[in-house]
Amino acid sequence: MRRVVPVVMLLLITCAAVTVQAQAGGEEKHTISQVLDRSLSAVEKEFVDAADAMPQDKYNYAPTNGEFKGVRTFSQQVKHVAAVNYLVAASILGEKPPMELGGENGPDSMTSKTDILKFLRDSFGFAHRAMTSLNAENVVGTIKSPFGEGKTTRLGMATLIVGHCFDHYGQMVEYLRSNGIIPPASRGQ
Repeated sequence: MRRVVPVVMLLLITCAAVTVQAQAGGEEKHTISQVLDRSLSAVEKEFVDAADAMPQDKYNYAPTNGEFKGVRTFSQQVKHVAAVNYLVAASILGEKPPMELGGENGPDSMTSKTDILKFLRDSFGFAHRAMTSLNAENVVGTIKSPFGEGKTTRLGMATLIVGHCFDHYGQMVEYLRSNGIIPPASRGQ
């Protein structure tokens, strides 16, 4: 959770900057749900593209050289992010996840790249629904944390999704590059 604080601060500063810019320049004003949903869209694009770039035969790859004992495989990284997306979005919405997740690591029975990518894409769809439910009246209201840590806010959970995805995206980039694959976001640069 300590890593979430800088992400929350960055998003709050971004929200403030967007508001000031909109007021100063007469530009369109954005709502908090629009700002957070756009942040989610940005990480979704990079994350899903990276997940899709790894070939099926490398989906069970995990590094072994160095200190990598017990790390998640590539497919486990993707399923974990999707499962947490569902858990956090459900918390924001005050609902149960729309499917059985098998905990924070996603369903054990899900092993094919096609199924994992669908699970991932669907999790982002559910997270977008949660982001668009946010408004000035509910964004800082107290809700139950999906992680057993007591109470949190919808804003805290919304920023957690973005930060969490980028944490694992960074790991996935290393897995891709270890297999000679340039992440899609880095191609052509």
